[in-house]
Amino acid sequence: MLNIDLSKAEWRKARRSGSEGGNCIEVARNLPGVVAVRDSKQPDGPVLLFGSGGWSEFVGTVKTSSLDVLLH
Repeated sequence: MLNIDLSKAEWRKARRSGSEGGNCIEVARNLPGVVAVRDSKQPDGPVLLFGSGGWSEFVGTVKTSSLDVLLH
């Protein structure tokens, strides 16, 4: 299991996220070797960790719309 110190994470929400809350995530990209992702409504909740390469691949896939995602 990885022991990542998240106390220095600089969490950022997308600029297009509204101030009224909703379905937002926050991403911290300043941690060595990983990208952390969390639910903005639960800042003390679980965190997903991606390797830097895995995050880049995920974002690229989403941007090209080649990911079949169901939204509820």
